[in-house]
Amino acid sequence: FFPPQVLLLACAEDLECVPGFQQKVFYIEKPLEFTEDKLVLNLKFDDCKGNNKLNFEVSNPDFTVELDGNLVALKNVSEAGRALFVHARSEHAEDMAEIFILEANEKRGALKEILKLEGNLGIPRQKRAILATPILIPENQRPPFPRLVGKVIRSEGTEGVKFRLSGKGVDQDPKGIFRINDMSGDVFVTRTLDREAIANYELEVEVVDTNGKTIDGPVRLDISVIDQNDNRPMFKEGPYVGHVMEGSATGTTVMRMAAFDADDASTDNALLRYNILKQTPTKPSPNMFYIDPEKGDIVTVVSPALLDRETMESPKYELVIEAKDMGGMDVGLTGTATATILIDDKNDHAPEFTKKEFQATVKEGVTGVIVNLTVGDRDDPATGAWRAVYSIINGNPGQSFEIHTNPQTNEGMLSVVKPLDYEISAFHTLLIKVENEDPLIPDIAYGPSSTATVQITVEDVNEGPVFHPNPMTVTKQENIPVGSVVLTVNATDPDTLQHQTIRYSVYKDPAGWLEINPTNGTVGTTAVLDRESPFVQNNVYTALFLAIDSGNPPATGTGTLHITLEDVNDNVPSLYPTLAKVCDDAKDLRVVVLGASDKDLHPNTDPFKFELSKQSGPEKLWRINRLNNTHAQVILLQNLKKANYNIPISVTDSGKPPLTNTTELRLQVCTCKKSKMDCSATDALHISLTLILLSLLSLFCKSF
Repeated sequence: FFPPQVLLLACAEDLECVPGFQQKVFYIEKPLEFTEDKLVLNLKFDDCKGNNKLNFEVSNPDFTVELDGNLVALKNVSEAGRALFVHARSEHAEDMAEIFILEANEKRGALKEILKLEGNLGIPRQKRAILATPILIPENQRPPFPRLVGKVIRSEGTEGVKFRLSGKGVDQDPKGIFRINDMSGDVFVTRTLDREAIANYELEVEVVDTNGKTIDGPVRLDISVIDQNDNRPMFKEGPYVGHVMEGSATGTTVMRMAAFDADDASTDNALLRYNILKQTPTKPSPNMFYIDPEKGDIVTVVSPALLDRETMESPKYELVIEAKDMGGMDVGLTGTATATILIDDKNDHAPEFTKKEFQATVKEGVTGVIVNLTVGDRDDPATGAWRAVYSIINGNPGQSFEIHTNPQTNEGMLSVVKPLDYEISAFHTLLIKVENEDPLIPDIAYGPSSTATVQITVEDVNEGPVFHPNPMTVTKQENIPVGSVVLTVNATDPDTLQHQTIRYSVYKDPAGWLEINPTNGTVGTTAVLDRESPFVQNNVYTALFLAIDSGNPPATGTGTLHITLEDVNDNVPSLYPTLAKVCDDAKDLRVVVLGASDKDLHPNTDPFKFELSKQSGPEKLWRINRLNNTHAQVILLQNLKKANYNIPISVTDSGKPPLTNTTELRLQVCTCKKSKMDCSATDALHISLTLILLSLLSLFCKSF
């Protein structure tokens, strides 16, 4: 048997020693601040061979691990990130420990899920040659630079190899912000950072040999810029104008003020709180409104009775709004803006006439505005709650009156639109009602003051006589004898109470054909009435006559007379054309087509009868053929020598009795060569059937 001491030694020697950290993962609660030289926690490392030449490296340069395993801060640190990594190495072993820093409200089990540590931090649980833990750097740091901000660790040592850093901020724009000590792995920042410009940098670290060939990596190195409160809140969406209806309930939301802070929205640096610094005016209460400190909603806090637009000093309020970051703490930065709040009017006042009765005087026969009705209304003049709408509710059966609103003064303009007649009614009484464009609110109604009476007196004036009928029409034959009676006009005086006499006169008689008896109004002719006169339009002759009363001054009335003239056959027909030309060797002997016209009307016009005067001599030279009711054709019976010939042609109309007109057609026989007609020599020759006939007659007489 062995003694107990030997057994105990044997048992101890049978226990296997595992090199490395005895605990590899730690969770600690984040303090307000890591205090310089104060113990954070103790790390136990054992290489099972005495820990000869043991050395610790911490991912955050603001911390160190002493030889006894105590993790302490080298200075007061308020922000250390979400994790620290400690690498330990001795002659015989090396290992890594992870310290996760939890917020006070986080649980250990939830933290791994939230952060997904295995992937997000780039640190797999298995052993890795390069350890590049995330680096946090406050913005707005002051010189001196470069400043040590982190460290990259290689578990297999750095002898004969170098660290190389690359990415945006190193060898890509903006270049030169970060650099790495290629031997130690220390990471430095070379200038002040601005989180609002760039909040995160994603770099890559690799280990290369002396020839630049990559041995390990690349591994991602994340650098986050820690926000500092260096941006004031700003109101960017102004001007800020809100509206609230007068009499609104307490707590009615008017508008929302929203400021912007460029700092990190996840920190108190951008946590805004709102406050009202000043209200103008301060009546009826210095605290008419309240702003939700978190949302920025402005609401009313006074009773509906105080929110009365008509009793306010001004319906416009201006609030100076302050937005402060850091959750409204005294150290927070501030920004201000002005909110303008307009108290909108509602129709809570009915319009009222300034007096119960209005007077107006108007002359008979006159139209236009006769009186302006005035009203008062306490509502906002810029709204339909103030604008008046007038109506005549009684006393206007003939629709002789209308009333409209003057848009500038809101007065009611009462007008006469149909002339009034003193002899029919000398007085009129109207009942007028006034309302608003907008309806009144439910608890307000129109009262007796919203109606008024208008007394209208019509003044008598001397009115001109009136012709009956007007216009007057009559039908007469043209060419009736001078002195014939056309008609007797009739005019009466509307002023039946004045017993005036009427005299007549001619006002307009364009052709001078008419006269009128000044006493009895009989119209007679002084000349022949001619339907074909240029003064007759569409068979109607128009003349104007005056009827003048005996008033002082006298008044005049005008009457119009339309005389429709019936046609008689008093115009002979006319022939056209009266000149024709033909070649002396023409093959087509149809010389010309003649037409006839007549100023008279049918049946005193066509059909016309065309005839040639009797031809003498041994043979006939031409004939005339009727083509239709208004045209005939002259045809040569043989070619004639070059000369001028006058051919008498008679035309007779179809009137009863018919009228005949004889016209000479001048026929020129010309020489035609190469499509050119030469009629020059014909002017010297004047051969007329009449002359030939006279010559033959003379020769015949001499023979006896």
